[in-house]
Amino acid sequence: MTIEDVIKEIEKYNPEEVDKVRKAYELASKAHASQTRESGEPYIIHPINVCMNLTRFKADGSSLCAGLLHDVVEDTDYTLEDIEQQFGSDVAFLVDGVTKISNLHFNTKDEATNANIRRLINSLNDDVRIIIIKLCDRLHNMHTLEFKAPEKRIRSAKETLNIFVPLAYFIGAFQIKCELEDICLSYIDNETYNTIEEKIKDIEKDYKKCCEIASKQVPELLNKHGIKFSFRIKILNKYHLYTKLNKGYKLSDIHDLVNFKLILEDDEDPYRVLGLIHKLYTPMNNKFKDYIACPKTNMYRSLHTTVFGPDNHLLQFQIKTKTMDDVNTIGLAAYWKLYREDGKTKMQHELKLNYQFFNTLRDLNDVTESDSVFLDKVKQEIFSNNIYVYTLRGDIFELPNGSTVIDFAYKIHSDLGNHLHKAYINGKEVDLSTKLNNKDRILLIKKDSSKPKESWLNIVVTSRAKRKIKEALKQ
Repeated sequence: MTIEDVIKEIEKYNPEEVDKVRKAYELASKAHASQTRESGEPYIIHPINVCMNLTRFKADGSSLCAGLLHDVVEDTDYTLEDIEQQFGSDVAFLVDGVTKISNLHFNTKDEATNANIRRLINSLNDDVRIIIIKLCDRLHNMHTLEFKAPEKRIRSAKETLNIFVPLAYFIGAFQIKCELEDICLSYIDNETYNTIEEKIKDIEKDYKKCCEIASKQVPELLNKHGIKFSFRIKILNKYHLYTKLNKGYKLSDIHDLVNFKLILEDDEDPYRVLGLIHKLYTPMNNKFKDYIACPKTNMYRSLHTTVFGPDNHLLQFQIKTKTMDDVNTIGLAAYWKLYREDGKTKMQHELKLNYQFFNTLRDLNDVTESDSVFLDKVKQEIFSNNIYVYTLRGDIFELPNGSTVIDFAYKIHSDLGNHLHKAYINGKEVDLSTKLNNKDRILLIKKDSSKPKESWLNIVVTSRAKRKIKEALKQ
């Protein structure tokens, strides 16, 4: 891959930034001129690939330049001041955000790693573009992991799976999440990876006729009703299939092995198309999800329905608009495409307003001094297998597994937690210490005379609830 390949992609959506990107490439090429990768390739190949990955997100000019320059300050004699002088404060800010703190500041490598990961995660407070650049950087590094020593491959794969994959999920970057997951699995458990790869080939062969028939019947139906659309058919990614099989599922139990993704142009069409699909193929009543009316907590929106499709095969349809598909595929980065110059501001606003993990992250950072403890809490309270519960009006909330009614109350509002009096789960009154289950519907009742008890500190699991209870007990 060359810089010209990258320029061709940029010209498709952001031609006015080409000169600035070329200038960044020239500086990066000069700075890294004497350096090579462990593969033996010239080092500049890496920033070129990072920049190409960023074009998949339709990144803005500053991010593209930062992608090319992201290792210059860390690995060469150029300074942040040099970057700012030539490319401005915005590019310099992004480069600084992805530059690691020197190991000289720490006693051990683990300390340095924890501090740098915490710094990266907390960059969400300032600019989500830093995370997106780092994800693109990590993606290319994972694609070239074969040139690392075996122990480094495993360490990088585990770190990616534990930190970067959840980050990609939480900002909605599903495409890069799946790609990273599959690469990680290939290094962590190569034998299983190869087995899954063979299973996917078998699935492709088994579903070939089903997909061919559906690819004719569905377009005929939608064209007949004047609906503008595009579609693609996708099999579960290897890691997702691996996790399901690991939980004891058989292939015959997995209803979403093959997804028929329908992307519609008109915002009014998804529910209309759902009705048409249900007339064409009989739906499985218990396999319908409306993520348009009730988006996931990373703002994924789509209608999901599993039907008895052609050739006696189950087939999942995912019905969404073009805008929904963009957000579902590249997450917050879709706002670059939607709003161009104002994309950065829109991303940051949307992150703080609608992405629930953001406030939890901020709470954890405020109350945790140790970098290692911070990362442990992030993994436990955000990156773990979370549960999703509802208020009676259908608002969805994400909580760590093991959370109680009290945790939920403080998740909604500290005043509700401090005056929590009664709770009902699925219509039945329960003790306030009751642990919540996935999909519970909860009604909370407060009373001014009700106060937190010290015993609650041994019941709750979230850092926010513990902090708010301690504050209330001191008053």
